[in-house]
Amino acid sequence: MPSLSDAIAKAGNPVDLLRNSKIGMYVYPVVAPEFTNWRDEQRAWRETAVLFDQTHHMDELIVEGPDAEAFLAHVGINGFGNFDLNRAKHFVPVTPAGHVIGDMIIFRERQDKFILVGRAPTANWTKFQAAIGSWKVRLIHDPRSDSRPDGERVLRTHYRFQIQGPDAPKIFEVMNGGPVPDIKFFHVDWIKIGSKDVQALRHGMSGAPGLEVWGPYKDKAYVQSVILESAEKAGVNLVRCGSRAYSTNTLESGWIPSPLPGIYTGDGMMQEYRDYLGADAYEAVGSIGGSYVSDNIADYYVNPFELGYGFYIGWKKDDFIGKDALTKMKEGPNRKKVTFEWNKEDVLKVIASGFEDGTPFKWIDFPQPNYASSSADMVMQGDKMVGMSMFNGYSFNERCMLSLGVVDDSVQEGDVLTMKWGEPDDTGKTSTEPHKQAEIRVRVSPTPYSREAREGYATDSWRTKAAE
Repeated sequence: MPSLSDAIAKAGNPVDLLRNSKIGMYVYPVVAPEFTNWRDEQRAWRETAVLFDQTHHMDELIVEGPDAEAFLAHVGINGFGNFDLNRAKHFVPVTPAGHVIGDMIIFRERQDKFILVGRAPTANWTKFQAAIGSWKVRLIHDPRSDSRPDGERVLRTHYRFQIQGPDAPKIFEVMNGGPVPDIKFFHVDWIKIGSKDVQALRHGMSGAPGLEVWGPYKDKAYVQSVILESAEKAGVNLVRCGSRAYSTNTLESGWIPSPLPGIYTGDGMMQEYRDYLGADAYEAVGSIGGSYVSDNIADYYVNPFELGYGFYIGWKKDDFIGKDALTKMKEGPNRKKVTFEWNKEDVLKVIASGFEDGTPFKWIDFPQPNYASSSADMVMQGDKMVGMSMFNGYSFNERCMLSLGVVDDSVQEGDVLTMKWGEPDDTGKTSTEPHKQAEIRVRVSPTPYSREAREGYATDSWRTKAAE
């Protein structure tokens, strides 16, 4: 079977492979694009309550066995000293060179059993580490639902819903048949949803109060009906969120969901990993989009300090993958994560070009203009590139276009920079129409951008750490 290494060799280098991917637009599968309209669905997580169906767009990886904790502590940068039962963490693995591979939310269900939920790169890397090691662990992988199932039946191991917004607690009390436990941030407890005992994580992706609940997939329809009925009984306008609005909630909360996995360079273990991955893996068929074009794929990588994850690192652990590299990186220089607020007049200029003769600027789709698996748009200060815009979208709550990215440490909040929007005309991506590049002014703004997110998260959250 062809491998990622074979695909890179055929393309000439990994940048050409990913910039010319034919995968098309990134798709959030199965869930309807809109249930009402994406503007009201965005408003709901600020004003009333929203129901996110997270069942289909994430991989799930079960890791269990006598060595499960030691194995995961070796794979991820996180400390595991305070990781008791019924807790969750933001699990982040890096390469031996210290580059972020991805992230997942990890739940501890038993002393010897963990569930990881998130994008494919972290699941794939974790499976590889189990395959090359001698750990006493068993892994069960449930990949995300097919992006384009073409009418075929879709099955998952678990359903997963999140209910959040200022009115969400009223719904919880009705569906639980009384007050729910006072669950701390990123802790898990059991609640009732009708006749079902359901695990609930205290979470809030857009900064509003919320719980994430999950259970056997066969219970999905029942649990969803009870949630909707409970909202009606509570007198709450619970709005179901479609896939168009769902992908934009992170713009307000400040999490960059799709950094390019730093796995395309390096010898030894990294070469073995590229040989291990198939030519149909996410890392082989995913795409890079944006105005930044470099022959060196490593220029697209990020490290944990740049994403605000430095305080996760379990320095007291004897060893974990990437520890030596991170020790050197710790002293910097490192870029920092920010929110870019796009200039309204410049955005309108780009949109207006679509109504004029000639070649337009790159289209800005609403509410989510990302057209690749990972984005990298150049952010300039004069003639110098000082950062990358990596994930973008429109917030009806804030009435502006926003993007998340990284900038040099010298850049200050409030600085007005210039983002180059659109690609050179040599891309082979099917998601990119003929266009010309535009310059859009962007103001460097706080992360998280939403005041509710900055003030509403627990003090040990990366979101509040980034805002300090």
